[in-house]
Amino acid sequence: MRTALTALTDELRRLKVAGVRHVSVSDSSLEALRRAAVSRRAPESAPQDSPGEAGGPAVSGFPTDANPARSASPASPASAPAAPIPYSPVVSLPAGDKAARWQALKAMVQNDPVCQAHVRPGKHIVLGVGNLDAGIFFVGEAPGAEEEVQAEPFVGPAGQLLNKMIAGMGLARADVYIGNIMNWRPELPVGPNGQQYGNRPPTAAEMAYCLPYLRAQIEVVDPAILVALGSTAAQGLLGSGTFRALGEVRGTWREFAGKPLMITYHPSYILRNPTNRSKRLIWEDLLKVMARAEMPISDKQQGYFLEK
Repeated sequence: MRTALTALTDELRRLKVAGVRHVSVSDSSLEALRRAAVSRRAPESAPQDSPGEAGGPAVSGFPTDANPARSASPASPASAPAAPIPYSPVVSLPAGDKAARWQALKAMVQNDPVCQAHVRPGKHIVLGVGNLDAGIFFVGEAPGAEEEVQAEPFVGPAGQLLNKMIAGMGLARADVYIGNIMNWRPELPVGPNGQQYGNRPPTAAEMAYCLPYLRAQIEVVDPAILVALGSTAAQGLLGSGTFRALGEVRGTWREFAGKPLMITYHPSYILRNPTNRSKRLIWEDLLKVMARAEMPISDKQQGYFLEK
């Protein structure tokens, strides 16, 4: 149940950023939340979950063996960043092949004093990973608990589900490039043990600061197509206030850094709504990506998640 509550909290924060002010909740759902709140009460001395991967219910659907689970970490109220955000850096990559330029970029990000100031002790700055010759570049918003530990984007539950989406397209994670706008996990207050629980969407200032580093990754990889995962990522790429709700732009082609940009839901949307309908919405967007990339699409792929 803690898994579901954390997922719900993250979704409400994303909806708020996207401009949604009202959501419908059934009486049965409210009663379930009340029961969960009572069951979660525990002594302050109770042990805390680790910031890494935690067990949770399996979410099936996209055709691979990955078994995504949501981090069992209680959410915390949002707070201001721990350090001020200055103007965006100017990123100038050296000459050389892709691998050399990417390594130079990685060193820039890891040594960036602003990035360093916002990363908690023992955690990591996160840069994108994947095939430097990838034709498809997936863009998320920011690292989470698992990502700041492993220094790699999309390695937690949402990342496992993203791997399944990619596999459904006939590709492997190693075939694409995956990054975030943000290079650090947006801060929230820590608990008595010094660990941060829950996530918050990055602010416009935070994303604006990190955006040049994302542009530099796009410059190095030079993909044919970008895919924005979720409302916050789409707002970060298109500009704050471009749309009120993701449904207004989801499934449409836009442009960023001179590249065609497909906007779709974040994989966590399926973690919260594991229905064929929600899976089909994202899958239809990925079919558009496959068609634009001139990838073969089988009848089986065309029919994924259609209601029977």
